[in-house]
Amino acid sequence: MTRVDFHSNVPDKLAYASRLVRKAYMAGNKVVVLTSDGEQLAALNAAMWTISPTDFLPHVAAGDPLAVHTPIVLTDNMEVALPHHDILVNLSQLPPANYEQFQRVFEIVAMDEHDAQAGRQRFLHYRKAGLQPTHFVAGKT
Repeated sequence: MTRVDFHSNVPDKLAYASRLVRKAYMAGNKVVVLTSDGEQLAALNAAMWTISPTDFLPHVAAGDPLAVHTPIVLTDNMEVALPHHDILVNLSQLPPANYEQFQRVFEIVAMDEHDAQAGRQRFLHYRKAGLQPTHFVAGKT
């Protein structure tokens, strides 16, 4: 069964997701990151290149011929074939299609009310599907 973890009250979704992906990658996981649209995908791609001067996060867009060999895949479309099923990081406003093919899903929810409301809807979606999502509030210990 898929484990779902919500991370809410996030001030910068792209920076937060980049750090989360770095941590998952360093632990040996393969990661798919779902963005809301092509603009957010491009911004995430840029953020991952500049996360730190000493870190390299090997990533490509879904559909790239190297995706099967690359541990981090970025997409704005869950309908494409995805080569990895360890971790999905969702930055979009909707529950991801086919989330159950992943061992673990991280839902990243920003501080603004619009994103928080979309996050609440996704949380309810998972509950209705019989899952028990966990909730972590960024910035709190």
